[in-house]
Amino acid sequence: MGKIPSSFRSLTSTQLVKKPAAPPAAPPRDFRNGIAGRESAKPSEDSREPLRNPFKSPDLSDAKSLFNSIAATSRIPLDLKFHNSVLQSYASIAAVDDTVKLFQHIRKSQPGFSPEPSTFHILLSHACRAPDSSLSSVHQVLNLMVNSGVAPNQATTDIAVRSLCESGRVSEAMDLMKELTKKHAPPDAYTYNYLLKQLCKSGPLLFVYDFIDEMLKDYEVKPDLISFTILIDNVCNSKNLREAENLVSALRRAGFKMDCFAYNTIMKGYCTMSKGSEAVGVYKKMKEEGVEPDRVTYNTLIFGLSKCGRVEEARKYMETMVESGYEPDAVAYTSLMNGMCRKGLTLGALSLLGEMEAKGCAPNDCTYNTLLYGMCKARLLDKGIEVYGLMKSNGVKLESGAYATLVKTLVRSGKVAEAYAVFDYAVESKSLTDASAYSTLETTLKWLKKAKEQGLAV
Repeated sequence: MGKIPSSFRSLTSTQLVKKPAAPPAAPPRDFRNGIAGRESAKPSEDSREPLRNPFKSPDLSDAKSLFNSIAATSRIPLDLKFHNSVLQSYASIAAVDDTVKLFQHIRKSQPGFSPEPSTFHILLSHACRAPDSSLSSVHQVLNLMVNSGVAPNQATTDIAVRSLCESGRVSEAMDLMKELTKKHAPPDAYTYNYLLKQLCKSGPLLFVYDFIDEMLKDYEVKPDLISFTILIDNVCNSKNLREAENLVSALRRAGFKMDCFAYNTIMKGYCTMSKGSEAVGVYKKMKEEGVEPDRVTYNTLIFGLSKCGRVEEARKYMETMVESGYEPDAVAYTSLMNGMCRKGLTLGALSLLGEMEAKGCAPNDCTYNTLLYGMCKARLLDKGIEVYGLMKSNGVKLESGAYATLVKTLVRSGKVAEAYAVFDYAVESKSLTDASAYSTLETTLKWLKKAKEQGLAV
């Protein structure tokens, strides 16, 4: 109860740093198709198995021998995709040094092989993900790239930064970005903002600000609106709303206009702290500045007002949501149910379930668990059992809070056998671990035993 629904939690900061959608890359060719005896490199309808790595061992000598055998017997041209596929396959099982040596062997034995950035990016990604405490292997690949007449570009920086961050080496990614910016080319906005988000996760805010200042002062790389939104989201998650307001001021001084994503982020921060009036103020500010609220705006506002107990106001904004062209979804309905249960309007929350289903909106797991928790807390056990029956018939998993409340309510009502049945369902449906489910039941039964000894229960 009271948690921000997952459909709008961290929406702005996670979705805005992704690369724009691009057509899916063709899968690497299985270069065994080049071996003599194969008449076609195109797989048949009956051979749609996942491609297997032809390298059985990371041994460099064996790898060279296998490549030489394939190259000598191939009936098709050995093009760039072929050579990249060779390196990709070998890199998946071999050390960086050996992969580089195989690359050098291919280049020496195949005069027609002209590596492109994509080739070096395979080596670079491998080097960044290798368990190396330094960046020596990364610099080895970059030097090889430059000495081969292929200049690192923005894609190079992006691959290096993302590979290092995914390996938990955010500080090294920051250092390498600075180096590549100084020597070759500044990062594009997607790479810059991706790293900014990783820094927000891993370090103090002052450290992040120092990075932004250094990139601006030394390399003239400026934060954009998405950058500010990431920062605002970070400080809001830390419940530092004063700093969020400072960032909004800085955003405007930088010449940017707040957009819907940025406003939603600020609103989410107020809602997590149950500051409904401030959340409404953000909504009104949006409208004043001509920024149209979206579905996330309304879901966030309804959640925040419901959490504060202002359910009538939340209901009005649900009507405004419909007038704006957005049909309320399970998130909006569940948030309102949550608020109604908190305010003691439990039966009203249950009737809302029928309303949402009548309008074609299917309840989700959170909806059922919210109602179950609310019915049990209000001591409406019969209604709670009805909701629980709906959950079982629909295969809905029990959340830990709803499970614990139902078990305790059943035991305290003398329905111990029914509590055991709920325990069985929680385990069978894998709602909770066996240990967690049993611990709750055991604690409740101990309470019952003690209450009977003291004459407080029968």
